Amino acid sequence: MFRTVLIANRGEIALRVARTCRELGVRVVAVHSTEDRDSLLVRFADEAVAIGPAPARRSYMYAPAILEAARRTGAEAIHPGYGFLSEDPDFAAAVASEGLTFIGPPSGVVAALGDKTHARELLSAAGMPLLPGSLKPLADAAAAHRLADEIGYPVIIKAAMGGGGRGLRVVRASADFAEAYRETRAQALSLFGDSRVYVERYVPTARHVEIQILADSYGNVVHLGERDCTVQRRHQKLIEETPAPGLPRETVERMGRAAVEGARAAGYVGAGTFEFIVDDAGDFHFLEVNCRIQVEHPVTELVTGIDLVAEQLRIAAGEPLALGEVERRGAAIECRINAEDPARDFAPAPGTLTEFVPPGGPFVRVDTAAYQGGRVSPAYDSLIAKLIVWAPDREQAIARSARALSEFRIGGPGIATTAGFLAETVTSPAFRAGTHTTSSLTPPAPGT
Repeated sequence: MFRTVLIANRGEIALRVARTCRELGVRVVAVHSTEDRDSLLVRFADEAVAIGPAPARRSYMYAPAILEAARRTGAEAIHPGYGFLSEDPDFAAAVASEGLTFIGPPSGVVAALGDKTHARELLSAAGMPLLPGSLKPLADAAAAHRLADEIGYPVIIKAAMGGGGRGLRVVRASADFAEAYRETRAQALSLFGDSRVYVERYVPTARHVEIQILADSYGNVVHLGERDCTVQRRHQKLIEETPAPGLPRETVERMGRAAVEGARAAGYVGAGTFEFIVDDAGDFHFLEVNCRIQVEHPVTELVTGIDLVAEQLRIAAGEPLALGEVERRGAAIECRINAEDPARDFAPAPGTLTEFVPPGGPFVRVDTAAYQGGRVSPAYDSLIAKLIVWAPDREQAIARSARALSEFRIGGPGIATTAGFLAETVTSPAFRAGTHTTSSLTPPAPGT
């Protein structure tokens, strides 16, 4: 195991990684922007290094400063968390070139799977079921339009290097395609520095289900079951749960086998997530691979008893998987409490927390780096906390989620959160029945 790990991230995921490092006897180095100088991570770490001002491009995404911090502190490995540089193949390669270990897949794998069109082509050849669409980027607008007409509407245009619910546009009629194509390419270039896009069929009443996998350097790959991520707004997840309600176990096992075989075909090493769409007929189709720890990883941890970050560290340190038979017990639900106002179309609502009291009680976990007097910065993601609950079955997990959500006390000038909306959602008839889709749960109208 490593002696010292640098965590190239911030917020709840950085603190969560740091806690596992501490339990494993690993020294923790935190890097931070000037905005985060008073963060809980900085207080918790064995050593902290300032790497730049608030803008992420000048701190958490500025690789030279992070690598210099690793050199100065004697770090042997870098954990990238999620977001920022976690899926940047150039950063992974730079870490390796410094003689350090990148706690994630090899840079070549990150590059191959981070390019969504390359991932579709690679995994299609390995037998992965895909939605109808292009296997290569579509630079010719006329050819892209013809393909969309052949597939049939609605279709979705996606950035080849997209992620996090960004760089997407749904097109419902042929007359709207040309403008949507131009706008998506422009957005892709602005967000990701790469204008390439592809087209696939859009399933408006889909379920979004993903499979967590672990793979070591010796060819061992296991899946740890599914997570249902269907409750979303603007293609970004709000609630995740396991098991997926109403999804036959046989379908889950087929998805799991497909993810394991896909990981083997890609030469995957580390923790990763294969994401799928499940249509009305119950058929599943590959979407993408996330080459990092997921925001929603705690629901898998609660039903398996496996610390996924600890497994990431062990795999990166060269240890073989030693999990044996993975047993899943009960049900877990995660709700993302964001500093956003649902009544204003989820507009960001940052500010200083004059009140922050998270819930408690049996089988309730809150992953957060927030504290009373702390600041929710407009410079970064709006996530304040993740509420994760476990119960013997889904009905009890829903009741526990609703109770815990009602206990949150979060306030401050300008602060609004999604906690109330999430409480309404988990107790809604559609969610309780497990009949919701990616488009069936919508935020309240302004003023309601």
